[in-house]
Amino acid sequence: MAQSPLDEHHSPTSEQHQNTIAFSDQPDEKLNSSTSHHNLKDEEHVISPIDSSHQLHNTSFPPSSIQPTNQSTSNLDLNKPTLKRKQTWASLLKPEKKLSNHNPTYKESINAIVRSSWLNVLLVFIPISWALHFATPNADVAIFITSMLAIIPLAKLLGFGTEEIALRVGQTLGGLLNATLGNAVELIVAILALVKCQLVVVQSSLLGSILSNLLLVLGMCFFAGGIRFSEQAFSITAAQLNSSLLIMSVIAILIPAGFHAAFSNLGDSVEGPDVLKMSRGIAVILLVIYGAYLVFQLWTHPHLYSETPSSSETPDGHPTFGGHRIMRQARSVRTRTPHVSVTPDEAGEGHEEEEEEEEVPTLNFVSAVLILALSTVLVGVTSEWLVDSINGITKTGAISEAWIGLILLPIVGNAAEHLTAVSVSVKDKLDLSMSVAVGSSIQIALFVVPLLVILAWILDKPLTLLFDPFESITLFLAVLVVNIQDGRANWIEGFILMNVYIIVAVAFYFYPSNTTDVNLGLICKT
Repeated sequence: MAQSPLDEHHSPTSEQHQNTIAFSDQPDEKLNSSTSHHNLKDEEHVISPIDSSHQLHNTSFPPSSIQPTNQSTSNLDLNKPTLKRKQTWASLLKPEKKLSNHNPTYKESINAIVRSSWLNVLLVFIPISWALHFATPNADVAIFITSMLAIIPLAKLLGFGTEEIALRVGQTLGGLLNATLGNAVELIVAILALVKCQLVVVQSSLLGSILSNLLLVLGMCFFAGGIRFSEQAFSITAAQLNSSLLIMSVIAILIPAGFHAAFSNLGDSVEGPDVLKMSRGIAVILLVIYGAYLVFQLWTHPHLYSETPSSSETPDGHPTFGGHRIMRQARSVRTRTPHVSVTPDEAGEGHEEEEEEEEVPTLNFVSAVLILALSTVLVGVTSEWLVDSINGITKTGAISEAWIGLILLPIVGNAAEHLTAVSVSVKDKLDLSMSVAVGSSIQIALFVVPLLVILAWILDKPLTLLFDPFESITLFLAVLVVNIQDGRANWIEGFILMNVYIIVAVAFYFYPSNTTDVNLGLICKT
């Protein structure tokens, strides 16, 4: 029986309505809409202008017109339930890569320590600096130079032992361990200077460590990695968080300086105690923020600090030149495609590549712990002679305490981070370099600086967060120059950062240290 045009006009609507209901009940099922398309074409010749407005309000669109596109699917993904955290304390100790079954003997470990770096030849300056300290205590220049040269290989050995322990834990905890133990030299030197009431050296060395990590160490990482790779990638989210933490640290340093500038007419007797109390309160808040940062990094959001895959790829998705980098990209592609059919030859090749992914430790665990402990003790004793010789050098007037603390001591103290971060950036592990360089700066600003203020409070030393105005402005400008939020790095960015550090070093060489404004009339008793 033939349908009238009116029946033909209404039949697609009911059919489309049923299909629409079926689509809403089963959104993931593909529906056949060819009949609806055919009826819609016939409908275009039947609908009158009067019925068109009514049809727009009452007629359901064909299933093909409301099937979810890629954009709608992506919007649906945003409404997925929040994933539960699977991070546990046990997972922090899980190595990033499979460790080799070979456990080095003590003889092999000692041989590896001796051959770990050519800087070990500088270990001869340890007994030399000690002998000069006891035999000729007035030879301050010689003691300072030999002690500084002795600390450099000790910092490297400390970093070497840290890397060996980091192989046995996850990448996030390994990067934090590198940054923590890498700051051991700065912390030891600062504590010794604090006990001797050299407050200018304490403040300058801490601020200089931040500048050294942000400009020199990070610049060297970008430059060394950029020479080997055309462009390297790192986590944008972690970089943005690090930038926020750095800016907040600078604000915490600038607030006492602003307070001092606004109320300088009140006199030192009134302003000094107020700045001291304010600095201690800010120090407590910074320690709380650092604790929250550790929880965020290690427990709640560790995935943000994982290494970015295929970091040696260029922005257009193509790998940079070099056979080993192409093989690195091929491994990352295999990792992201688990369901792939391979031939026996390809399977054998993949098995060989998996064997290459194994980490082979050069020290056993006991040897790594012993080298860490021995290096820390030697650094502490040698730093004692180093700090004692600073006063003798500055009395000549050839060099200021601020320049020693801002430039020389951070370079010596950051030797471990410098060499470790540069070496891993050349291996295309820029995220680990960022965790060492930028993470070390954050740790100094949020942990070491407030910890020393609290320690000075306990020891009754008037250490405040009021830094030299020129030093504070330099730190603020350095944080602005360090642009690490684009997720990409190349050699020219590193070259710029290194030259900015050289400019800072030259400027502070001619800048006289202003101890009056920093001390605020507060007396430090030894």
